Amino acid sequence: MSEGNGNGLVQLTAKDFKTDQEVRWCPGCGDYAILAAMQSFMPELGIERERLVFISGIGCAARFPYYMQTYGMHSIHGRAPAIATGLAASRPDLSVWVVTGDGDALSIGGNHLIHALRRNVNVKILLFNNQIYGLTKGQYSPTSELGKVTKSTPYGSLDYPFNPVSLAIGAEATFVARSIDTDRKHLTSVLRRAAAHEGTAIVEIYQNCNIFNDGAFDAVKDHPENQIRLEHSRPIRFGEDGERGVRQRADGSCELVDVAEVGEDALLVHDEHHDKSSLAFALSRIAHTPQGPTPIGVFRDVERQVYDRLMGEQIAAAKEKHGAGDLRELLHAGDTWTVG
Repeated sequence: MSEGNGNGLVQLTAKDFKTDQEVRWCPGCGDYAILAAMQSFMPELGIERERLVFISGIGCAARFPYYMQTYGMHSIHGRAPAIATGLAASRPDLSVWVVTGDGDALSIGGNHLIHALRRNVNVKILLFNNQIYGLTKGQYSPTSELGKVTKSTPYGSLDYPFNPVSLAIGAEATFVARSIDTDRKHLTSVLRRAAAHEGTAIVEIYQNCNIFNDGAFDAVKDHPENQIRLEHSRPIRFGEDGERGVRQRADGSCELVDVAEVGEDALLVHDEHHDKSSLAFALSRIAHTPQGPTPIGVFRDVERQVYDRLMGEQIAAAKEKHGAGDLRELLHAGDTWTVG
């Protein structure tokens, strides 16, 4: 068991979250940076490792639980949100994290993802987006850009890609954010916010696959002037000297403007706590793919009743009214048949 410091707080370090397993990702993979950031961040939570659980699906990102010295589960392709929902609902004392990729979460797992988001289950979802299928060697994914040439689309993909942030906001997720694998300071700040949120928190992380899709996010990662950093209650400005900004049009959509031309008073002031999701959705549509100015940070952070808590209250109310149930009695109630 993890040891406390006498004040009820758990004293752990990043080393305590490293396992004896050989980390097996391709050299240079962005997953290494995310893993290091998570291992360094986990001690901040002050939670015993025995109460931390990482659940993954299938894919390169899904190896994550092997490398975190916590409880964990390498589960089924796309089904990690469903398994995490069951665990979080039955064990509210646990801190449950889902690690998934763009293919795992948005293709076979799309249905499970959106329902976890709309239910507001108390889980934290980290979606590693490298815009490609890495584990199965380079097929296009649901976030690959239109016309993407891969082994499975030799003449270019015809599928219009998902924007994971837009999808999450459309599903009425209560916490939605985006960060970058190599920006440890920004990523850690977003993880800190996600961990503190009550309900489902989803963080899209731009993650470079240097083998099958190298440089997919260079326009944003290597050019800070393209990073539209969202800060609550602040006018949205970006560029080397903040010379550019975001303005909301009359139809509710957003446009990029020169501050010198329109003035700062014309800029959109970011409100991540707005009860309507339309503002966050408009921001998410500024860049459908990260080839130019792209918002990063917290898009939405609102309060809504948490599914696990509602379920617990409902069960408690039913017990008070009807008493504890008897599963054997229920199964043998009414007409029964003996087979064989």
